[in-house]
Amino acid sequence: MTARILIIEDEAKLASLLADYLHHAGYRTLVAHSGEQGLACVETEADIDVVLLDLMLPGIDGLEVCKRIRQQSMLPVIMLTARVDEVDRLLGLELGADDYICKPFSPREVVARVKALLRRVSANQLPPAATSDRTLALDENRLEARFQGDSVALTVVEFALLRVLAEHPGHIRSRQQLMDRIYSDNRVVSDRTVDSHIKKLRKRLADSFPGTAFIHSIYGAGYRFEITDADDAC
Repeated sequence: MTARILIIEDEAKLASLLADYLHHAGYRTLVAHSGEQGLACVETEADIDVVLLDLMLPGIDGLEVCKRIRQQSMLPVIMLTARVDEVDRLLGLELGADDYICKPFSPREVVARVKALLRRVSANQLPPAATSDRTLALDENRLEARFQGDSVALTVVEFALLRVLAEHPGHIRSRQQLMDRIYSDNRVVSDRTVDSHIKKLRKRLADSFPGTAFIHSIYGAGYRFEITDADDAC
């Protein structure tokens, strides 16, 4: 089935124009003209693949909409705005936006950005990470990890860390590699911050899946994902 794009834009003509271009590119669309309507769509429509989100919305603005979406899912978000100052740009990305397009823009550019984001999301979809008969499945929409019938809810950062580590089980990922992958806005983050997130993630996994270890420290190098008995963890 083709991807479905939610357009949250209060300018009716612009929303219609974007929908027309996306339809022509083969996508299905859904339009909301306020933050409240957009959030209702996110909560009730299960097959949304990307959100095009205007920043300057009546009522609940785009930044708050993005924040609330991120509290419940990793649904890809592209923000649209006429406010081009750097503070707004960084704030939008820090709240979890995947891309940022400034008005005025070409509808063709928006379609191209949607295509690129969908390709990136598709490339990041993980098969279950497995060792022997044990598998860890990651549910990006629910921010959950599932193992042998049990599940645990993760924060956005914890899920991003686990996803990066689990992409290639057994491969070592340095702290810098992890920072580069989970913080796309190039913010300055210390090694201690990464270690703190890893510590919390390990505890959450250990509390939910006792007797099993998933993330292993490699002295002087970083971290490695591998499913082992907890007694074998390092």
